Amino acid sequence: MERSPELNDVLALVNPALATQILECAKIVDVPENTELLHEGQYVSVIPLVVKGLIKVYSQYDGKELLLYYIKPNESCIMSFAAALQREPSKIFAVTEEDSTIILLPVEKVVGWTAQFPDINTLFFKQYNQRYSELLTTIHHLLFSTLDVRLYDYLKNKSDAVKKNPLKISHRQIAAELGTAREVITRVLKKLENEQKIRQHQNSIEIF
Repeated sequence: MERSPELNDVLALVNPALATQILECAKIVDVPENTELLHEGQYVSVIPLVVKGLIKVYSQYDGKELLLYYIKPNESCIMSFAAALQREPSKIFAVTEEDSTIILLPVEKVVGWTAQFPDINTLFFKQYNQRYSELLTTIHHLLFSTLDVRLYDYLKNKSDAVKKNPLKISHRQIAAELGTAREVITRVLKKLENEQKIRQHQNSIEIF
C-alpha cells in the first residue's frame, strides 16, 4: 500500500517495528465530517490516531456540551486510551469536526503494545500532559474569565485547529460548545465586533 506523507508522519512517532504492527493490525479509514466515533457509556474497542482532519471531544450534561479538546493530526485520544486500559465505559463523546483520515488501533493490540513497545507509552504520556494543561486552562476560564474572553479564545483556538479564518460556524454551535444560550453568544459576539476583535459575515466569523 502506498503511504501518504501524512501517514508517514504519524508512523514516524513510533519505532519501525511498532509501525509495521500498526499497519498489519489497525484499520485506516476515511470518516466524513460530523460522524460520531464514540459516545458516553460505550465501551472502547478502538483508539483513534488522526492522520488528517480533526476530531472534537466533549462531555455532555443536562443537554449542554462542554468542549474538552480537539484531536489534531499526529494525536490520539487520551480519554479513550484510559477507558480502554481500565475496561471502563467512555465518559466522553468524539465526533469528526471535518472529513478525516484515522488509524483505528485495536484495544487488545494496544494493551499488548504498551508492554512490548515503551515508545507508545511515551506517545500517550505526552498526550496526557497536553490534555491536562488544556483542562487547567478550561477550568481557569470557567472560574475567572468573563464570557467575552472565553469566547474570543475559543474562536482563536478553533480557527487555529481547523486552519480557517473566516471561521464558518453558527451562533447555535458556539453556544452548544461553550454551554450557554444562543442569545447570549449573539450579544457577546456583537460586543467583540464593536471592539474590532472579530467581523461577522453572513455565515462566518473573521477573527483578528
